[in-house]
This record gives sequence, C-alpha cells and structure tokens, in this order.
Amino acid sequence: MKTSQIKQQKIARRHKRIRSTISGTAERPRLSVFKSHKFISAQLIDDVAGKTVAAFTSRDAKAKAPAEKAKEVGVEIAKKAKSLKIEKVVFDRGGYLYTGKIKAIADGAREGGLIF
Repeated sequence: MKTSQIKQQKIARRHKRIRSTISGTAERPRLSVFKSHKFISAQLIDDVAGKTVAAFTSRDAKAKAPAEKAKEVGVEIAKKAKSLKIEKVVFDRGGYLYTGKIKAIADGAREGGLIF
C-alpha cells in the first residue's frame, strides 16, 4: 500500500471514531472542517435535521498564505453563525490532527465569537 492510502485510512478511522461521539443540533450545530490539497472549508451542520446551516471555503478568502486563509475561514464562519444567532458549536476536526490549518480555523472561529 502507498503511504498516501495509509494516511487516508488513518484519517477515515479517526473521523469515524470522532463522529460516533459528537453530533450537532439546531441550538449547537457541528462545525465540520474539510481539508483538500488546495482548499479548506468549514460548515455548520444540524445533524438532527440533516441540513447544512452555513458554509465558507478558502476559495472565497482574500488572504495569500494557507494558514491565513484557514484563519479567515474560521472568522467568516463565525460571522455567518452570529448572523444566524448561533454562539455555541461542537468542533469536528474531521479526523485531521489538531495542528496547522485545523488549529487556525478553530482560533479564527473563537476569535469571531464562537464558543466550543
């Protein structure tokens, strides 16, 4: 097996383990993070209704550096949540390790006023 396949399997296992314990509701939606090779996105999900409440991606970000883009994604998703009167969320790192861009999104969302 290639190293990239093993890495994807590890991420999938971690994500499955995380999702077995956390779930989003209308009052406290799940802040889900997805990271591709080029972009990073975050969305607020109400798992009870099965709907995405708000979303933002780094394609729309103005910053240049990847970490700055990730922080901007966190700040923008927090702004959208505030406009929908959502203050508390459950953070779902999507199986990714809590470093780098994932931490930058979390810091940006906290800076924007979200509590988790």
